[in-house]
Amino acid sequence: MRPITFDRLCYRIDGRCAYLNSGEFHYFRVPKKDWRERMRLLKAAGGNCLATYTPWLIHEPQEGRFVFGSDDGVTDVEGFIAAAAAEGLYVVARPGPYQYSELVAAGLARWLTEAYPEILARGIDGKPYNPISVSYLHPLFLEKVRNWFAAICPILARHTVARGGPVALAQPDNELAGIHLWMGGPDYHPETMGFGRPDGRYARFLRTRYGDPAELNRLYGTDFAAFEDVRPTAEKTQDAPTLRRRKDYFDFYCSTVAEYVQVLASMMREFGLDVPLVHNSASTNMNAHFLETVSAFKGKLLLGSDHYYNLGPDWPQNNPTPQYAARVFCSTESLRLMGFPPTVWELPGGSCSDWPAIHPNDLKACYFANLALGMKGHNYYVFTGGPNPPGAGSTTDNYDYGAGIGAAGEVRPIYRVQEAFGRFIAERPWLAEARREHDVRIAVNLEMMRAGNYWAGDHGLPDADPDVWDFVHRGLLTTAFCASFSPNLCRLDADDWADDPATPVIVPSGQVMSAARQQAVVRFCRRGGAVLIAPLVPALDERFEPCTVLADFLGCGGARRIGKDGDRTRLNIDGVPNVFSNAAAFVCECVPPSAAVLGTAEPGGGCVCWTAKTDGGGTVIHLAFRWLHAMSAHSRVLANLLGRLGAARKVVCSNPNVWTSLRTAGGRSVLFLVNLTAAPLAAQVTCRPAWSADPIDTGARELPAMTVLTVDLAAQP
Repeated sequence: MRPITFDRLCYRIDGRCAYLNSGEFHYFRVPKKDWRERMRLLKAAGGNCLATYTPWLIHEPQEGRFVFGSDDGVTDVEGFIAAAAAEGLYVVARPGPYQYSELVAAGLARWLTEAYPEILARGIDGKPYNPISVSYLHPLFLEKVRNWFAAICPILARHTVARGGPVALAQPDNELAGIHLWMGGPDYHPETMGFGRPDGRYARFLRTRYGDPAELNRLYGTDFAAFEDVRPTAEKTQDAPTLRRRKDYFDFYCSTVAEYVQVLASMMREFGLDVPLVHNSASTNMNAHFLETVSAFKGKLLLGSDHYYNLGPDWPQNNPTPQYAARVFCSTESLRLMGFPPTVWELPGGSCSDWPAIHPNDLKACYFANLALGMKGHNYYVFTGGPNPPGAGSTTDNYDYGAGIGAAGEVRPIYRVQEAFGRFIAERPWLAEARREHDVRIAVNLEMMRAGNYWAGDHGLPDADPDVWDFVHRGLLTTAFCASFSPNLCRLDADDWADDPATPVIVPSGQVMSAARQQAVVRFCRRGGAVLIAPLVPALDERFEPCTVLADFLGCGGARRIGKDGDRTRLNIDGVPNVFSNAAAFVCECVPPSAAVLGTAEPGGGCVCWTAKTDGGGTVIHLAFRWLHAMSAHSRVLANLLGRLGAARKVVCSNPNVWTSLRTAGGRSVLFLVNLTAAPLAAQVTCRPAWSADPIDTGARELPAMTVLTVDLAAQP
């Protein structure tokens, strides 16, 4: 089998673009006699790959006693890999040490934390917060992991593609950071983090960030004599010094996750497992937790994400929704911006909870919505289930998962959905290299995605990063989709967007933006770019110190929050009266002398929106308003303002509840029409692919409830 590689655009097999169609398939849960038959069903559904955990829990039941190769298949990982090879399926090996997967101890060896409680992660109070949450970089934990990897990795290594086998990719650990952040917060283990030691990790991090304790003390409002004296703060206040300390610690925690993955990767290589590495972010909102990890691996580890919409009774929805689609879009776009073909390593193939039920039609809408919004590879979790090894399951003895192929091998309607989805992809192999066409860009700071971990509640600033990120996906993106725009994301800290003034850019901004990012916006304007800034022009940098690079360039000043404490505020913006203010509005206290006022607030008539020309011929609009999409007036305001900036829609859809995505490669396109509501909808749709000089009228379309309709388009030969 040929190696699988990847680049920014797609996966590649034998140098050609390919879509990765994978299914999670656990040898330790599926009877050995059924492996080959179920693998053939996976291939018949378009699968070219399978993924499996190799649980430490099962293979080292007592410390130092490893078990492999049982006749019943529960521990016969090599037999399973050989079966996959015989069926022509690639394998993604997931040796942990964590697996989760509703296994006892999250897949860790059962004896590990019982015998060595000193390795448990600690809260800021110094106490363990969960009996299975381990401090990743604790030396004793890493010693035990090394023993496990010394046993399992050589087995997997014997079957890599370079040695004629099917193991093409490997995943260190699973859903990193989840075992901490879901259970009690970042790890504060004093030995792991090195509190009180000049060579400790935390002291080294602070030394790199600040250089001199005097600089740290100036920003923290403290008087530490040395970096090793600093401890993370337990203060809940959100003043600037406390925010700096909380942000620094979370950034540091993310850097320890990156170090941990590097340690695991080094062990894998040492023991012969030398295939490309992948990892799954645990949810659509966690990708930015791995910015440091991605940077450390310099493109040698592919980050993907998990995109569930319902795993039990406490989820906010039972089926895919437009809100789910907005989160998926943020996830696939952030993965693309990090340099990867967007991959959903856990695309729901059922649920670990029997209720609420997972329905085939819902899954079909989920799959096609993910494809519409950029997915270039997926792994159904799970493709098929079965009984847990005795005593290994934490939720049930029968891990059926409601999957397309049941525990007894029965073929369910979900499988037919996966079969049809695989056929759709196979019939359009060019989709693997297709790009989503856009007519407006949203320039974001990806670190905003994780700011809620250290910055929440009454933050004392007019608009905090968590507020702005919430505005991105629940306000701005949702409004753009409802207004029939086709946005994509770009990174404020990248150079490509600022050097391309052809397409308007929206800059979601609160009070805080680094000087470098502010300078990028200035550069874009000086190149003649058109930009919409909302809700604030920043006044602080990432250290919460004064920084007015952008405000000075635009000749504007601060803004004052209005409409708090139940006051009635009426916003009239660019010809749209009484725009619903359901999040935050501000009065601009200093408007550039050359600006034209586009929006005012009543009572008082204060300016909430203005536009002006900039040096270099650019156009700027400042909209001092942040909203959650709720009213059609929000769409009309955004459409009017983007029209002033020259945005020309790629797709025009008559129904705001039908969201669209146009994906193109060369002279071929697929137009996706997405209806994630419980009612049938109708829409008239035209689009203008890159290969067409004129708009194409696709006619009137009827969309049943919970449906993604596709329209194939191609240039005339």
